[in-house]
Amino acid sequence: MLDLNLIWFILLGVLLIGYAILDGFDLGVGALHLFSKGDTERRTLMNSIGPVWDGNEVWLVTAGGALFAAFPHAYATAFSGFYLAFMALLFALIFRAVALEFRSKEPMAWWRQLWDVSFCVSSTVAAILFGVAVGNLIVGMPIGEDMEYQGTFLQLLNPYALLVGVFNLSLFTMHGAIYLYLKTEGETQAKAKRWIYRAFFAFVALYLTTTIATLIAYPRLVENFRTFWWAWVVALLNALAIANIPRALHRNLPFRAFVSSCCTIAGLIFLFGIGSYPNLMFSTLDPAWSLTLANAASSQKTLGIMLIIAILGLPCVLAYTISIYWIFRGKVQMDRFSY
Repeated sequence: MLDLNLIWFILLGVLLIGYAILDGFDLGVGALHLFSKGDTERRTLMNSIGPVWDGNEVWLVTAGGALFAAFPHAYATAFSGFYLAFMALLFALIFRAVALEFRSKEPMAWWRQLWDVSFCVSSTVAAILFGVAVGNLIVGMPIGEDMEYQGTFLQLLNPYALLVGVFNLSLFTMHGAIYLYLKTEGETQAKAKRWIYRAFFAFVALYLTTTIATLIAYPRLVENFRTFWWAWVVALLNALAIANIPRALHRNLPFRAFVSSCCTIAGLIFLFGIGSYPNLMFSTLDPAWSLTLANAASSQKTLGIMLIIAILGLPCVLAYTISIYWIFRGKVQMDRFSY
C-alpha cells in the first residue's frame, strides 16, 4: 500500500517550495523597492512582478488548503499558536497587494510615496514572518497532550526565530534582486546587479550563522541525515548552487543565476523537511506530544480522495503558471497599462 501520509508530506513540501521560489522574488523586489530612485524606476520594479504576483500566491493558498485537509490537527494547532503572527502576515500581504494596485491611481508625490513605503514595509515584514514561522518549527513549540499550543505570542519572537526571519529576508532579497537583473535593462539592471552582490554576502553570512546556531542548539535536526545519507548529496548540491550565483553574475548569465537561486531555496526547504521528519510540529513539553505524520493526519480514505484531486488539479496549476511566465517573458516594458 502507498504511504499516503508520506506522499502528502512530500506534496506539501513541493507546494511550499513552489510558493517560496515564486513569491519569494516578489517579496524580495518589494523589500528593495525604496532603494530605487525616481518614479519611472519604481514603476519598473512593480511592473517586473505585476503580471505574476497574484498567481504566485495561489501556491500559498493551495499549500494552506492541503495542510488543512491532509493534516488538520497540525493546521488547527499552528493557526491557534500563530494566530497573531498569521494576522500580521495577512495584513502585510493585503497591504502589499493594495499598494501595487493603488500607487498609480493618483499623480500626487505624497500619494505615491505612501504606497511605496507600504509596499516595501509589507514585503519586508512578510518575508521576516515567514522565516520566524520556520524558526519556531525548528525550535519546537509548547504543545500539550491535547494538541493545544500552551505558549504566548512573545515566545514566538525568540532570538533564534528572529535570526531565521532575518536570514529569510536576506534570501528573498537576493532572489528578488536576481529576478530584477533578469527582467530589467540599462541603469536599473546595473543597480540590480549591485544589489545582488550586497544581498549575497549578507545571505552567506546569515546562512553560516544560522547553520552554526542550529547545529549547536538543535542537533536533533541532523539526526535523520544518518538514516537518509543521500540527503548529504542535496546539501552539497545546495552549496554548489549558492556558489554558482556569483559565478553566473560574473559571466553575465542572469538566467543561470536565477536558476541557482531557485535551487538554493528548494534545497533549503528540502533539508528542513528531512530534518523535521516525521514531525510536523515538535513539542518542547514532551516529544511524545509532537504532531507527526501519523497522529496529525486525516483518515486514509480522505488522503486517498485528495490524492486523486491533486493528481488532476496540480497539472492545471503548473500549466497556468508556465503559460503566464511564457506570455510575460522578456524585459519589463512600460506602457499605458503599466502600474
